Amino acid sequence: MNRPGGHVLRRARLAPKLWLRQAQFWLGAIAVALVIVAFSHASDAAQALFQTLLGRWGAYAPFAISPAGLVLSVWLTRRIFPGAQGSGIPQVIAAIHLSDQRTISALLSARIALGKILLTLLGLAAGASIGREGPCVQVGASIMDALSRLDRRPRPHLRRAFILAGGAAGVAAAFNTPLAGIVFAIEELSHSFEARTSGTTLTAVILGGITTLALVGNYTYFGMTSVSLALGPGWLAVLACSLAGGLAGGIFSAVLVRASRGLPGPMGRLVMRQPIAFAALCGVLLAVIGWLGDGTTYGTGYAQARHLVEGSAHVPWDFPFLKLAATVISYLSGIPGGIFAPSLAVGAGIGKLLAPLVPGAPAAAMVLLGMVGYFAGVVQAPITAAVIVMEMTDNQAMTVPLLATAMLAFAISRSFCRRPLYGALAERFLVALGRPHP
Repeated sequence: MNRPGGHVLRRARLAPKLWLRQAQFWLGAIAVALVIVAFSHASDAAQALFQTLLGRWGAYAPFAISPAGLVLSVWLTRRIFPGAQGSGIPQVIAAIHLSDQRTISALLSARIALGKILLTLLGLAAGASIGREGPCVQVGASIMDALSRLDRRPRPHLRRAFILAGGAAGVAAAFNTPLAGIVFAIEELSHSFEARTSGTTLTAVILGGITTLALVGNYTYFGMTSVSLALGPGWLAVLACSLAGGLAGGIFSAVLVRASRGLPGPMGRLVMRQPIAFAALCGVLLAVIGWLGDGTTYGTGYAQARHLVEGSAHVPWDFPFLKLAATVISYLSGIPGGIFAPSLAVGAGIGKLLAPLVPGAPAAAMVLLGMVGYFAGVVQAPITAAVIVMEMTDNQAMTVPLLATAMLAFAISRSFCRRPLYGALAERFLVALGRPHP
């Protein structure tokens, strides 16, 4: 028999624990933003270091720097930071679908987060075509997961909420795109209705966004553009960028998914038996591609994409093809690093390349549509692709064309890669851990 007012007393006893949990959550979101902002500055410094060495030692310097950097990164990944390889997003997706506490900790930990940051910086300093945004997701999720484990026995659903919020806050802080962080968490990380109704992710993104804004100001990742696309013949740009982006993005994803099961032939045997030698070979190939591309394929591709959006620089006509190849090689080498920024750079190059074919569309609009088309084709998350490009360029006038391009590119990409890239890679982690994918 319940005493009158018993539920009030129980609620009062629980109140301090609830407030403590909220404080953990708020502090975690702020901590994620602080770490990501510092990571962003360090990434810029790592790329600047590579460019300094390139300017000092000449165009052939990467033939020594890139193989050495990739070899060191792969060795450290395998010996000291196992679990830090790749972009980090598949690990977070896998962790969200796990309930075993120890298994989750094998994918998300302070050691892995530290390794992810350090080795991504090493990859950028070696000229690898990688981004920091995917690693930011794993770092953010690891920070929030560490806070959730301050409770001795955290409830599984609570731990998943912390992980999901940390990943979303990582994306939002990396790009300074809070809306994209929320959409990414819903569309890509969780695929669940629960995420749509939970305020935890929204709160983390808001707190992380406020912290980022206070530290770096109200900047847009790829600058600002006021270009628009009027109804009429110019809308052929949507079809052109959807077809090219979906085709290229789908093939790119299919290659990475297939490679996750093992490369065929002699290359597969080399990866299995001599991963360090394979990393050295990948470094040489990156140097060759960089030499062919006049140095435009090294690093995240942020500078090239921004210049293309603003129309302030020229890149070689073959830039998107060389950048795509450099990104594939960087990923296959086994080093930590993401594909977000390189994919956006490839898409920008595709849009620029297609611009002369659609004279009725502004070249800047073609660049934006190329970015969203290829990115949607790669990640098969069309709403995230449209929102992230819209926020990164502060251009709401292109919302409808961006969404249309993203949806069409997504449909085309599915013809070449039936499973979304991150979901398929997450399934590989779950299979390796002996857990079926939901």
